[in-house]
Amino acid sequence: MLSVSAMLHASNNMPFSSNILVKQAVQELQGRLPPGWYLSDVRIEESRASGIDAVATLHAPSGQAGRIAFETRARLVPKDVAGLVEYVHARALQVQAALIVVAPYLSESTRSRLRERGVGYLDLTGNARIIVPEPGLFIETQGAAEDPDHENRVARSLRGPKAGRVVRTLIDRKQPPGVREVAALTGLDAGYVSRVLAFLDREALITRVGHGRVQSVDWPALLRHWARDAPLESRGNVQAYLEPRGLSSFVKRLAAVEQHAVTGSLAANVFAPVAPPRLATVWIPNVPEAAARLGLRRVETGTNVLLIEPGDAGVFVGATHQQGFCCAAPSQVAADLLTSPGRGPAEGEELISWMQAHEEEWRR
Repeated sequence: MLSVSAMLHASNNMPFSSNILVKQAVQELQGRLPPGWYLSDVRIEESRASGIDAVATLHAPSGQAGRIAFETRARLVPKDVAGLVEYVHARALQVQAALIVVAPYLSESTRSRLRERGVGYLDLTGNARIIVPEPGLFIETQGAAEDPDHENRVARSLRGPKAGRVVRTLIDRKQPPGVREVAALTGLDAGYVSRVLAFLDREALITRVGHGRVQSVDWPALLRHWARDAPLESRGNVQAYLEPRGLSSFVKRLAAVEQHAVTGSLAANVFAPVAPPRLATVWIPNVPEAAARLGLRRVETGTNVLLIEPGDAGVFVGATHQQGFCCAAPSQVAADLLTSPGRGPAEGEELISWMQAHEEEWRR
């Protein structure tokens, strides 16, 4: 049996960075094991034939034992998860070991794709999900939500109005647009659009031909990622009001307001009715003026109307007249609901399900 130090000393053919990551991964995992559990036989020799960086034996207090295969990456982006799993998972099965991917940091999108494929992971910030069927071990912990190595961080955020315009354009169009078309449709610089597309490609939210034309868009995943990066309250100034005469009265008077876009539960009910809405959420350019015109009362509790002054006019793109008011596009409504209070997230998911079943009705 080799100790970790002995293993590292003996592994002359192993890259230094992988060597260090294996050592750190073993130490991290040992620190997370329940009392009575331990690792032994951390070997490099066996992994040379299998293409895996290291294999260790996991011992339970009962005397049962299982094997863990470590595959290290200095960096792993979502786009590369499928290829990594396809290449390495079969080799882990050959050596009868549970596979764990190790990296200094793994983003939420990367971890999600590893979970979908039944592959364990461990990063050095504390994010871990380790499942070893024999002898029966399950560990799941949360670490950093963002890469602490800011200088080498690959990811960019979809936060901000310009990113939102690109996202909406990609989601709402049946045929994936190219860089120049997105730039023309959004009024944005082509260089900025290209950088956003490169990020979306790395995150496996779109696929491209080489580094060029967009081939396909995973719009449900893209919509959820955008909602997470740019929650509703970050995209506008939200003010709470009470309409004492109820939502029906509010909707009738809203028709007289020239520019508005209803979102949230009231809009979702247009596309996929689930339950009578109790809250009206509306994008509107000048909230104080609109509130006065609509006769609304500013309140802290008992709210039934939310007026949002948008940070960008993109929220009005694709809005249509429905049931006596102007309704925001389904993609905008779904994103708004996913980070809304109460039943909002559940209603957002229900709307996404409707959108998946009725793409011909809303994608242009």
